[in-house]
Amino acid sequence: MLSGLKSQVAKVSILKDIKGVIKPGRMTLLLGPPSSGKTTLLLALSGKLNQSLKVTGEITYNGYKLEEFVPQKTSAYISQYDQHIAEMTVKETLDFSACCQGVGSRAEIITEVTRREKQAGIIPDPDVDTYMKAISVKGTVKTLQTDYILKILGLDICADTLVGDAMRRGVSGGQKKRLTTGEMIVGPTKALFMDEISNGLDSSTTFQVVSCLQHLVHLTDATALISLLQPAPETYDLFDDIILMEKGKIVYHGPKKQILDFFEDCGFRCPKRKGAADFLQEVLSKMDQEQYWYPKEKPYSYFSVDQFCEKFKASDIGRKLDEDLSEPFDKSQNHKNALSFSLYSLSKWEIFKACMKREFVLMKRNSFIYIFKAVQLVIVAFITMTLFLRTQMSIDVFHANYYMGSLFFGVILMLSDGYPELFMSVSRLAVFYKQRESCFYPAWCYAIPTAIVKVPLSMIQSLVWTTLTYYVIGYSPEFPRFLCQLIMLFSVHLTTISMFRFIASVTQTAIAASTGGLLAWLFLFLFSGYIIPKSSMPSWLKWTFWVSPLSYGEIGVTVNEFLAPRWQKMSTNTTIGHQILESHGLNYASYYYWISIGALFGFMILYNVGFVLAVTFLKPPGMSRAIISQEKVSQLQGKDDYSSGNVEEKPTIASAHPKSIVEPMKGRMVLPFEPLTITFQGLQYYLDVPLEMKKQGITQRKLQLLHDITGAFRPGVLTALMGVSGAGKTTLLDVLSGRKTSGTIEGDIRISGYPKVQETFARISGYCEQNDIHSPQITVEESVMYSAWLRLSPEIDSNTKAEFINEVLETIELDEIKDKLVGMPGVSGLSTEQRKRLTIAVELIANPSMIFMDEPTSGLDARAAAIVMRVVKNVVDTGRTIVCTIHQPSIEIFEAFDELILLKAGGHMIYAGPLGQHSSRIIEYFESISWVQKMKDKYNPSTWMLEVTSASVEAERGVDFAQIYRESTLYKENEELVQKLSIPPPGSKDLKFSTRFPQNGWCQFKACLWKQHLIYWRSPDYNLRRSMFTFISSLVFGVLFWKQGKNIHNQQDLFNIFGSMYAGVIFLGVNNCSSIQPFVAIERTVLYREIFAGMYSSWGYSFAQVVIELPYLFAQSLIYVIITYPMIGFEASVFKILWYLYGTLCTLLCFNYLGMLLVAATPSVNVSAITSSAFYALVNLFSGYLIPKPQIPKWWLWFYYLMPVSWVLNGFLCSQYGNDNREIMVFGETETVSNFIRDYFGFHHDQLYFVAIIGIAFPLATAALFAICIGKLNFQKR
Repeated sequence: MLSGLKSQVAKVSILKDIKGVIKPGRMTLLLGPPSSGKTTLLLALSGKLNQSLKVTGEITYNGYKLEEFVPQKTSAYISQYDQHIAEMTVKETLDFSACCQGVGSRAEIITEVTRREKQAGIIPDPDVDTYMKAISVKGTVKTLQTDYILKILGLDICADTLVGDAMRRGVSGGQKKRLTTGEMIVGPTKALFMDEISNGLDSSTTFQVVSCLQHLVHLTDATALISLLQPAPETYDLFDDIILMEKGKIVYHGPKKQILDFFEDCGFRCPKRKGAADFLQEVLSKMDQEQYWYPKEKPYSYFSVDQFCEKFKASDIGRKLDEDLSEPFDKSQNHKNALSFSLYSLSKWEIFKACMKREFVLMKRNSFIYIFKAVQLVIVAFITMTLFLRTQMSIDVFHANYYMGSLFFGVILMLSDGYPELFMSVSRLAVFYKQRESCFYPAWCYAIPTAIVKVPLSMIQSLVWTTLTYYVIGYSPEFPRFLCQLIMLFSVHLTTISMFRFIASVTQTAIAASTGGLLAWLFLFLFSGYIIPKSSMPSWLKWTFWVSPLSYGEIGVTVNEFLAPRWQKMSTNTTIGHQILESHGLNYASYYYWISIGALFGFMILYNVGFVLAVTFLKPPGMSRAIISQEKVSQLQGKDDYSSGNVEEKPTIASAHPKSIVEPMKGRMVLPFEPLTITFQGLQYYLDVPLEMKKQGITQRKLQLLHDITGAFRPGVLTALMGVSGAGKTTLLDVLSGRKTSGTIEGDIRISGYPKVQETFARISGYCEQNDIHSPQITVEESVMYSAWLRLSPEIDSNTKAEFINEVLETIELDEIKDKLVGMPGVSGLSTEQRKRLTIAVELIANPSMIFMDEPTSGLDARAAAIVMRVVKNVVDTGRTIVCTIHQPSIEIFEAFDELILLKAGGHMIYAGPLGQHSSRIIEYFESISWVQKMKDKYNPSTWMLEVTSASVEAERGVDFAQIYRESTLYKENEELVQKLSIPPPGSKDLKFSTRFPQNGWCQFKACLWKQHLIYWRSPDYNLRRSMFTFISSLVFGVLFWKQGKNIHNQQDLFNIFGSMYAGVIFLGVNNCSSIQPFVAIERTVLYREIFAGMYSSWGYSFAQVVIELPYLFAQSLIYVIITYPMIGFEASVFKILWYLYGTLCTLLCFNYLGMLLVAATPSVNVSAITSSAFYALVNLFSGYLIPKPQIPKWWLWFYYLMPVSWVLNGFLCSQYGNDNREIMVFGETETVSNFIRDYFGFHHDQLYFVAIIGIAFPLATAALFAICIGKLNFQKR
């Protein structure tokens, strides 16, 4: 039956028969298209390959096998992913890395050099001598080596800037990429394996970084294997050797100067104006290979990878490689310090001190969160102490329950206050795993400082709470008892944050940690002895009371309070204190207080030991396994037609003029559009000076990022927007497109001569963001259809729309992957290059007149970048206005543009005009400046222009390229052109639309609901997770409160039943509220993009988000009711069952919509999680369980009515027992159940229908607030 559900797992070879020698003192470039095995090879050589992969063969360093030394310490693997602690500065990150990596053999070398200098009577250069000695001192927190690395990587300008992340403003993407490189090379490691280190860097910066690495390798005899995506010719020329890979095989491994000759021998020649690196990657592709076939007299046939490999093996270079491999390395020639045989560079104590110092820095940087939590605690404390005010409560049996409730709330609050530790710990794990794998420190050096720095924070939280509430609530006034409560709450807080930290280390991801944390919370909450006393638990479950840390907290605070002298008054043959303790199953002697303290510290130690073991032995969470087609499996297994020879390739005669890879397809789109020109004159953009810069002494109030920018973009003209990192390229694009959410813009922007109106402009323009933001759970075609549904005019019939969708998919070359899910970047779904093309497609489907593209080729290899540029050329050919920012284009891609705007650092324009044939116009312009260095042959013009206009050249020459441009004739020509284009053409009309959005509100709602349906249906991790939590929780409730609904004999039995309702509402609600927050947050980033694009109003989106939850929450409610209702033993009445179902559904709706509201009203999931914990505390307080409505002071009664849970619990208890006239014992007297509910809780059975109306009003109000906030609040900082 279930055989059809089995997943098919295929074994594929990632690397196939790889062999080679990487020699010291030589720079080796690793080239190959995506999925060719480059990253796997780098990981294998650095000793960091995933243990789940099966490896055969042998890797040696100087003759030593990997298991004979510590390869992770000997080599440095520099990942293509930038993982850093956002709260640390660039310099602090490098200093910490330098401290942990140590000085290696530098100390021994400087000692030996000094000895020989003395013998030879040589007096060293003082500066060099000082530097060498400074970088040879172990364990220093700040080193000269850090300053040197900062300088060579160009990071000295941002050394004191926070690294930052999506939540904090920090360094740019390019600077973060250089920091990733610097973090590893700041150490003494001489074997460097670098994976795509140029992503996000302009070609000039890439050249500078690789040039520095070249000097490092050549001067120190280091070994370097560096993978680059699109190396420019001048960067390519810095390397000595090349390794070319494809399909997991090495096609070539040898000297760079011989590789082009090798391919000529195979029949393929690199064109004159083609970068060698681009040629090498494209010549292996079946689609692009033919254009490089040069023996025109011979017919061309596809030359497979296997054929290239065989040709290489037979070549002189291949035979020389085999000879080198056949001669084993003589270990006696190995220097003792060349390899690392110990895991760590410093003593454990020195490493521990460094980690401890870092934790204190991070605690200081996260002070906002801790202050926010403390303020939140003060507010809750104020509410609590004025709710349980001592003047309102007497020392008697009746009011003793309220004292018990306030004590339990204090313990629960310490538990909930520790919950954010779960997500803060998970967020640190990625960086920890990277540093652990690089042997920066042993795991315990990370775990113990993390635990230690939280001790004072726990003390502060418990001290704030106890100091504010103890005497105002009116607990026993003896000062020792005050101290005892403080120590107990401190112990509970410390234990719970240790528990959540342990759960985070085991679960490793935010979603799994959230589930694990809530299940732990459920266990601690239910079995602590307050919701249901130990004496009322099933006998076989009573052991759980003793394994819940919260039980010991409850015992401690209650014994400390109720065994005080004032509670020793007699009541029915026993003291009031003993009576209340007995009724709650907590009647223990006073020494149990100290047993509880010991137990809590025991749990704390246990959790921290578990945390240390988890971070020591658990592997990092792996990436999802790829889902690939059978055809792809066959190719990876080497069974494809081309390699196996199953299909005969027909030879063809190569064209004399092969088609360029970026040559566009000619043709027009189905839908007509109006070509438009955009002109901008005197553009200025100002931003408030960040606080960090003010601290560095900058006094000005505004920071100007764009200075007097003037230009025009015209239809059918492809314009490149270039400049070094920080020049203001994206800023200019955002200003022109109206995407800026902060700052001040000055200047004139016109569309075909008319002033720009943003609402209209959004309808006729498209914006392709660099980050490729899409909904992960829908397919490529569905993404395009959704955009078309909302952005095309309703007058266009469905057949024309369908034809246009197909044409766009073909134009953007997505038709073959239209049924593929988009997926999460780097985890599943589309590749980076496919995501780039999808970004273009969803904008093009709107039939815009102009499109802005931010870095469309960033993160792509030369082949993929060429595909994207061919797509861009296809779009330009339709007559649209296209502007692209671009970082490091190859010669061919750069020259695919028609015009160029070049900015220098600080947002100054230094060139605006045509490129010309083979970049002739721009070369002519800069070479006309007498002292500018002429461009070398085969040099990339884009790199050359960035180099000759760099800040260092300006400083050296004492010139300003922006001033030179303003004084040129080109500037005057551009001014005249802008003036001409700023006047509306005769007979033209300003663009106006009768409505703000292309579709009406109902169509927007339908489209959004359709998309939300697909997203929810394809998100089993979200929906199954909350359903499974409901199922498990329901079983726990059912077992714990088994048949107690029928057995009510006294007030405690009724309290137990009310406790089951209270716990069910709280836990189902909290689980749903916390589960939906990260889910909605992912879609919120997509929402911001789509709102900016003018696709829909926030109301259409928000109502669709609200409605789509209904069927899932109804199913969840059914699961809960079907399990708990019969197991707890409620009356089998249709009316009462429906009421129970209705109340459960209202609860889930309200908490779900609350979670959505908190995400919409806060800047990040972290802040919404902390805010929601405060709401949970208030829900607990004013639910009517800890303190019933009649006992709530008048000044807080309004808050009780504002709490949705209070109304739901009212409905639950009233519907079940509001008309029950059985008599029970209540505090020693006989009373009917219905009267007790009315008198004690203030619930009236005749008001049930009013309660029902209020119950549904809360979800409706919360949903409306969500719709308002998601539309009015935008936390995207641009």
